[in-house]
Amino acid sequence: MYGRICFPLMKRNTRLLIAIVLLLISIWKTEFAKEEAKSFATKAEETHLVTRVIDGDTIEIGGTTKVRYIGMDTPESTNSKECFGNEASEKNKEMVLSKQVVLEKDVSETDKYGRLLRYVWVEGVMVNEKLVADGYANAVSYPPDVKHQEKFKEAERFARENNLGLWNKCQ
Repeated sequence: MYGRICFPLMKRNTRLLIAIVLLLISIWKTEFAKEEAKSFATKAEETHLVTRVIDGDTIEIGGTTKVRYIGMDTPESTNSKECFGNEASEKNKEMVLSKQVVLEKDVSETDKYGRLLRYVWVEGVMVNEKLVADGYANAVSYPPDVKHQEKFKEAERFARENNLGLWNKCQ
């Protein structure tokens, strides 16, 4: 008699316990996925306002942090003026000043001057590569930051072959 009374209760409790465990697993998986997505979005899609353009390959974000573009070098426009330096600086301003940019890190965090080293993206365009492809900069790589080195070499080849920018004015 005792067995007949307890068995149906155990069956109901077991089903309830299984349902609770499955519900908890489902909630945990959903919350874990949300946190993982939020973390990825913060890292990959965090945007920064460009508050100043220092020259053709250096900007300032948030009013205090300097960012040096990786993989390229523009002619100087600040201390020692070089051919096409002012144009490179103006093009950089046109592309990023007062805009939200996404910063992509390679290997190094900063250079010897304390500037962040980054690839800079605005509206889906990598500014570093665009400046090289349009003839405002040379492709220059400093290992270990060489993730996009081949893109920059190809962009420079294109600018040279088409006599764009400094390849036209400074030869």
